[in-house]
Amino acid sequence: MDAVIFIVDTFLSLAVYAFLLRLLLQLSRADFRNPLAQAILKLTSWLVLPLRRLLPPVGRVDTASVVAVLLAQLARMIAVSWLAVGAVMAPLPLLQATVVAVLVATLGLYTVAIIVYALLSLIAPGNYSPASALLATLCEPLLAPVRRLLPPVGGLDFSPLLVIVALQAVKLLIT
Repeated sequence: MDAVIFIVDTFLSLAVYAFLLRLLLQLSRADFRNPLAQAILKLTSWLVLPLRRLLPPVGRVDTASVVAVLLAQLARMIAVSWLAVGAVMAPLPLLQATVVAVLVATLGLYTVAIIVYALLSLIAPGNYSPASALLATLCEPLLAPVRRLLPPVGGLDFSPLLVIVALQAVKLLIT
């Protein structure tokens, strides 16, 4: 049974991250001609497009994508708890736990993205790839303000380190 729980949890976690990535790419105004962005769109359109007919966007926020992330996380929590203990939490605590889990997933996604972005800048500086372009779109809104406060020292950019520390501190506050 543990293997089944692991497989279901992994599959639904990947779905949550796909929907979350779609939302974050929309919020950061990513270039959706990028092949990786196209892949994310194709993977998530089955749920977002029908929701978009029901939920209009609010400003720059695509409410259909927000609801899709929350529904994917809710499905994950319900499925895993049902498989693990044969029951589901009460509705209000379940919704609260879903929102917290999405926030924690967002912080985790940004942490990994910043680490990969920083490593790519060390390994292959100046080289273009669809992944580096997408990571730049995601990470630069967080890194640029820190770079203005703390410019590179001796050619080393410490802004990724400071942002990751801040993201982890926010994660500790949330959980």
